[in-house]
Amino acid sequence: MVDRYAALVDALRAEFPRFRVVRKDTSPLHRAIDTALRVLTFGRMTTYLDSFQTTIGNTVYVTSDWDEWSSDRRYVTLRHEAIHLRQFRTWTRPGMALAYLLLPLPMGLAWCRAHFEKEAYAESVRAAAEVWGTAHVRGPAYRDYVIEQFTGASYGWMWPFRRSLERWYDGIVESLPDHGYGRPE
Repeated sequence: MVDRYAALVDALRAEFPRFRVVRKDTSPLHRAIDTALRVLTFGRMTTYLDSFQTTIGNTVYVTSDWDEWSSDRRYVTLRHEAIHLRQFRTWTRPGMALAYLLLPLPMGLAWCRAHFEKEAYAESVRAAAEVWGTAHVRGPAYRDYVIEQFTGASYGWMWPFRRSLERWYDGIVESLPDHGYGRPE
């Protein structure tokens, strides 16, 4: 059986010759971002280094436990991050920084950040359905997890309109081919 994660890494290296995966906790930049997020979210975002993978340019910065994750979990996450790699290629680093971090507002109504993350989370949903089955992404736990990324402190309350996010999520799920009833991870 082909390891989906290893095949995806190979495909990304072919598409992005400078692609690399780096541990986030070894990066002074990401330690500084972690501190800034704690301040900007009034102490509500405390898991940036431990719970979130982050793509900047051609580099995917991963949590220290990345290598302990199952190959399938890394595959689903890397499918999400691959969308960000392509966004950086299209928008450039300065363009992504400006749009993702500031437009139209840095928090609360961060339409550009929500737009970029919707593209990436839609890919997460598709990949999760492929790996763990359509029942997994139809379940309330996964749906709530994805929607909370938009409405909670993790991304600075980037989009507070829960009902529109629910319609968006449900539309993605309805468009999926039936991948059966795989077991959730």
